[in-house]
Amino acid sequence: MKLKRIFIQNQLPEILAPLKRLSHNIWWSWSADAQELFSSIDPKRFIELNYNPVALLETLDPDRIQELAKDKAFLKQLKAVEKSFDAYLAEPKKKGPKLAYFSMEYGLHISLKLYSGGLGVLAGDYLKEASDSNVDLFGVGLLYRYGYFNQGLSMNGDQIHLYPAQKFTQLPVEPVRNADGTWMKVSVPIHGRIVQAKIWRLPIGRISLFLLDTDHEDNSQDDRALTHMLYGGDNEHRLKQEILLGIGGVRAIEAMGLEPEVYHLNEGHAGFLSIERLKNHVADGMSFPEAVEAVRASSLYTTHTPVPAGHDHFPEHMLRNYLYNYAAELGISWEAFVALGRQNPNDAGEDFNMSKLSIALSQRVNGVSKLHGEVSREMFTTLYPGYTAEEIHIGYVTNSVHYPTWIAKDIHDLYSTKFGKDWVRDQSNKDIWRKIHEIDNKKLFDVRHKLKVRLLDYVRTKLEIDMRRRGESPRAIIDIVSNINNDALVFGFARRFATYKRATLLFKNEERLRELVNQTDKPVIFLFAGKAHPADQGGQDLIRHIIHVSKKPEFAGKVIFLEDYNMEMAKLLTQGVDVWLNTPTRPLEASGTSGMKAALNGSINFSVLDGWWAEGYRPDAGWALPLERTYEDQHLQNELDAEIIYSILEDEIIPTFYRRDKSGISKDWMGYVKQIIAEVAPTFTMKRMMDDYYERFYFPLGKSQQVASKSNWKAAKEFATWKQSVIANWQGIEVIESESFDTVNKAFPLGEAFTAKVVLDTNSIDAKNLLLEVCFYERLSEEKIRLRRTEAFALKKQSDGKATFEISLDPRLAGVYEYGFRLRPNHKMMPHAQDLNLVFWV
Repeated sequence: MKLKRIFIQNQLPEILAPLKRLSHNIWWSWSADAQELFSSIDPKRFIELNYNPVALLETLDPDRIQELAKDKAFLKQLKAVEKSFDAYLAEPKKKGPKLAYFSMEYGLHISLKLYSGGLGVLAGDYLKEASDSNVDLFGVGLLYRYGYFNQGLSMNGDQIHLYPAQKFTQLPVEPVRNADGTWMKVSVPIHGRIVQAKIWRLPIGRISLFLLDTDHEDNSQDDRALTHMLYGGDNEHRLKQEILLGIGGVRAIEAMGLEPEVYHLNEGHAGFLSIERLKNHVADGMSFPEAVEAVRASSLYTTHTPVPAGHDHFPEHMLRNYLYNYAAELGISWEAFVALGRQNPNDAGEDFNMSKLSIALSQRVNGVSKLHGEVSREMFTTLYPGYTAEEIHIGYVTNSVHYPTWIAKDIHDLYSTKFGKDWVRDQSNKDIWRKIHEIDNKKLFDVRHKLKVRLLDYVRTKLEIDMRRRGESPRAIIDIVSNINNDALVFGFARRFATYKRATLLFKNEERLRELVNQTDKPVIFLFAGKAHPADQGGQDLIRHIIHVSKKPEFAGKVIFLEDYNMEMAKLLTQGVDVWLNTPTRPLEASGTSGMKAALNGSINFSVLDGWWAEGYRPDAGWALPLERTYEDQHLQNELDAEIIYSILEDEIIPTFYRRDKSGISKDWMGYVKQIIAEVAPTFTMKRMMDDYYERFYFPLGKSQQVASKSNWKAAKEFATWKQSVIANWQGIEVIESESFDTVNKAFPLGEAFTAKVVLDTNSIDAKNLLLEVCFYERLSEEKIRLRRTEAFALKKQSDGKATFEISLDPRLAGVYEYGFRLRPNHKMMPHAQDLNLVFWV
């Protein structure tokens, strides 16, 4: 047969034209009314198409189109949604610096394969909140043809990796055009070749996400594959993708004429954007040190990784193949270029680390929870000799979740009966959430139970489909599905399957678990879901283990693994389970957000006190395993944690859930539900996170950028000159005189003034730009000390290149301490002590 391909494009009548406009802005994904509108067109087909309205409209039957055009109720609903959308877009932008947000992945919706897990979902939630908060921000990323894999499972529990291609015509993306109507592209040098990247725009409410795409005929097959898979390929492929994101992203911004004042690097994947910005400043006539100050003045780096091994790094020879020419364009040696990503510039064997690059070229750095901020300061202390971890400038903003995306409509409607009109605009206000106590227990219980039944109906259907596809026996399917009890206490564990998350901790003692889940009057179900990276065999072994346990007769329908975890499944789980379980190895959970989504919906958390739960936990709103380790041996720690879990389940959680009154409700359980809603949920809404970023980082960086860039970067250039002068003269500083109490031979009397005098030869450095301070430390171990107090000396005299510093203070400390006099540079443009990382000990 001779066949030709034909694309027959649907044409909507004018009266239905708003449908196309609405479908091409991802705003519909968090508008319940818009979702209901599209679902009403063809509910079954909408689900089959992963709730994708663009695909729905493209494939809609012409007869159905005509029906809708005559359906008065539907047209009325369409008009109402369009009116709401227009009102949303019409609100004026809030004042603040213009922001460029770079991320390797964005989890916006199941139909957009731009994410793999928590990092991407966080970035997607953040852009949605940027739209809701109406701030001046846009995102930059990559448009993947295949994205991250879809998960299948074999009968034996082996993970199968599936990569169905996205149809870009069925996504809410549009080409960015040049003035002449041609598709805007940017050229990116990769390994001696010029790769052409198309620019797409994805509208997200009031803001835009710009995506680069190399999968087109202008490029070779190898280069087309750069935007095929997220986190696919080897380390060299990752390097090429990060060059495309960072360097290509900056070039795309320039091509579109956008002029951001602040650049936010969401993880080190985007680190090369700072290299491209350096190159541009040098091309405009700056010296390399001046360019560094210009870039740093407007850069924020957010790290999500709590262990050194988790940061991307590349061997020097690989980096040389791709970026060698950049050193010359920056006016520096190749050794100086590589040093930007090394802790020890003289160690030729040290890899180029993307986190160290990002820290070196960012004025501000933050972790993603309070605890992760502490862990990050410890992890990067070696970058700043002379300072203890608590002094390092790395801050934190605790991750959060986008309320409209993750809240169940039934729960939101119930909240709104008491929380007031437009309360979502003030969603981080705890006083509003505390009104949950005004809602009758039975009403809240009934809504929660309805969501659980919805979840378990989904579980039954999905299991039947997946198990039949895997070739499981009809008997096994019936045994499992028939054991699923709608009235059971349901636990959820769903996340990336990395070994440190300890997904199988619950099965350390199967005999004890068997007793817990087989009480006929107290049924319990554990639901598991998640993907392991294709290269993570350890994570895949965990999945296989759970599948094997779930097939044992005593666990049939009580331990269940759901394959192909995605954002829609995550909504059903976090909205429907009674308890959200999290058991990471301490302190490897940087933040975690799935438990926050559960908390929004009244699902109680049971977790290790790590990541966000270290801040969120309250004994009246959930349960916790302690943060502190008892054993250094991880196997022993796992055994202990498992026994603690069994005890809390047996003695607290299960009895509380089933301690019912005459109406069939546990008053004590509902107390936990209401407390996690009232006291925990509002703290972890994306509105709070957005406000924190502005207060702690964006506003200070915006001001820094304005000061630095004024009058053709005059202040940045002067600051760079000052730094170079201090660096050149620092080693020449000498101590002429140092007087202080004889602490070697005498005990210092409590209550007396500690006095000291130091005279320095400053080697031509203006003493007003030097800060001498006394530092008191407590020794915790042979290797570790903790700063207890610092106090600055007063500059008493400066003449003939000499400076006299004096101090008199009450230490207000008792016990054995160690102290020293630390000299460091000081300048009005230094945002923190480590901005010029020089220390001289007297």
